[in-house]
Amino acid sequence: MVRLFLLPTLAALAATSCQGATETKVAATGIILEGTTQQVFQVKGVIKGLKPDGKTVEIRHEEIPNYMPAMTMPFEAKEPKELMGLKAGDAVSFRMTVTSSEVWIDQVRKLAPPPLTELPSRGTFRFVRDLAPLQVGDPLPEYRFTNELGQAVSTRQFSGQALAITFIFTRCPLPNFCPRMSSNFAEAQEKLGSLPNGPTNWHLLTISFDPDFDTPVILKAYSQRFGANAQHWSFLTGDQIDISAISEQFGQMFWRDQGAINHNLRTVVVDALGRVQKIFEGNKWTSQELVAEMVKAAAVKSGSLQR
Repeated sequence: MVRLFLLPTLAALAATSCQGATETKVAATGIILEGTTQQVFQVKGVIKGLKPDGKTVEIRHEEIPNYMPAMTMPFEAKEPKELMGLKAGDAVSFRMTVTSSEVWIDQVRKLAPPPLTELPSRGTFRFVRDLAPLQVGDPLPEYRFTNELGQAVSTRQFSGQALAITFIFTRCPLPNFCPRMSSNFAEAQEKLGSLPNGPTNWHLLTISFDPDFDTPVILKAYSQRFGANAQHWSFLTGDQIDISAISEQFGQMFWRDQGAINHNLRTVVVDALGRVQKIFEGNKWTSQELVAEMVKAAAVKSGSLQR
């Protein structure tokens, strides 16, 4: 699970040499490396758990001024061996590097144990329906939303079309979480639109799980940022209970903790008959994989055994 927040503009100071040949921008807790899009931060936190893959660690970290507040999130270590010997409850310091598409940590060092008060409890923030999880082959129920143009949208209106559905919130700052879902959809939109003899019966749905902030006006601006074509890609908001219902049916979880949003990632493909065809977990899938699934989903016809 990951908790993400608004990425504000960094307050940076520019230091220039007498000859004007060198410039380094320094942020409150990190630097923007000259000639790159990398931001580097020194951070402290407490390990909440280590994943079986040997390279991912979940850390409750301190506030990073001018970037994001204290939160709990998974990090991938650039050198997995740096995680050896660490366990839940260990206090650590580490360097976090953020690029336009990736986040990683290194220089992980164990510190003295922190007070137990540094481990906040999880909070919840919504009511949910009691609905069964959806599996591959299950029909997608009808859900009603509002799109970025302020228009009413129902999942039923896409009957006969292949659907791809993903979940985001527009204030998400880290490039390999919500922004990656949107970038992958943008690439898939371009690829599907340029396929020779490709399908035309397809649509992308991006659903925000932060409806209090992500109004149609906000979603329209966000859609323009990713070059969305409203004929094939809609950004949806709506009642929290409906957003919670559809997301949890696919295993998409989200909650608030001390004002920030925690969530995992799910992306779903529904075929032209309205049946769940594929559920992508996490952020490792590619736009090409999505396009392949969408082409299959668009070709499904009544009575067809094609999945």
